[in-house]
Amino acid sequence: MTAAAKGPSSYFPSIEKKYGRPIAEWQELIRSSPLTKHMQLVSWLKTEHGLGHGHANALVSHTLAEDAGR
Repeated sequence: MTAAAKGPSSYFPSIEKKYGRPIAEWQELIRSSPLTKHMQLVSWLKTEHGLGHGHANALVSHTLAEDAGR
């Protein structure tokens, strides 16, 4: 039995389904943005790409945490 995803990644299946892009593509957009602050990136995803707040926040949180761990 596979463990359920927890935290921001638990949103990923619904993000891919609703917006039609793989998570890696969203992460590349975030990483290529000139913006660096969490809420700036969330606002940008919401206004420029039409994401809801929870989905944008999950993507930014996960991407920034992943990058900080590198």
